[in-house]
Amino acid sequence: MTDYATAADGVRIAYESVGEGPAILLIHGFASDRVQNWKGPGWYDTLMRAGYRVVALDCRGHGQSDKPHDPAAYAHSIMARDAVAVMDAAGLDRPAVMGYSMGGYLAMHLVLDHAARVDRLIIGGVGETYFTTAQATRERIVAALEAPDASHVADPVGRNFRAFAEQGGKDLAALAACMRANRATFTAAALAQARQPVLVVCGELDEITGRPGPLAAAFPGGRAVTVPRRDHMTSVGDKIYKEAVLQFLEE
Repeated sequence: MTDYATAADGVRIAYESVGEGPAILLIHGFASDRVQNWKGPGWYDTLMRAGYRVVALDCRGHGQSDKPHDPAAYAHSIMARDAVAVMDAAGLDRPAVMGYSMGGYLAMHLVLDHAARVDRLIIGGVGETYFTTAQATRERIVAALEAPDASHVADPVGRNFRAFAEQGGKDLAALAACMRANRATFTAAALAQARQPVLVVCGELDEITGRPGPLAAAFPGGRAVTVPRRDHMTSVGDKIYKEAVLQFLEE
């Protein structure tokens, strides 16, 4: 069943809660939603079978949440506060948090800006390029989303994101606004302030993220896992990713 939390600016954030036990908050990637990123690839079932309560949200601009068209509404600090609003609405004190791709960026904001609300952190689909080429990649994606149609997109990364964003009647204007927003990244020195255990997972063939090791090394309690023969889109539901997460949660 879909419930809603209300953000500080009045945006409604959709979420659902399933299962019983220690809670884990799931934050999906860009142009996805809680069903496509987590439920469809089997994460709900995997985590519930292991005895966890799953709380998964739709980020603003995605899924069943409200979809502003103003880039100023999508600063990562704002979207991280949306996650806190969901925690409050769902009665979560200090859950584990797992974010994939964009959700991983938001999860890092949570662990630094709202440290008392995060028990441990799992970052999927974000790796060494977080420190180097993230801004250039975003610009390529924005250009693809704002092209008149997919036939005008020659860049392969942009073309893949445009195709993904066109699935299921998604709001391209809201997604472009989300990608245009201020997305200042943290330095390695800033990430070193995190005291929670952190797991970073990337696919071996993920050219968008690069290796997980350099990002994991920035966290005092960080560790890295590489998913063999998987790229950015195919790592999400992989068995090795799930096994690594379950082991990490049980430690």
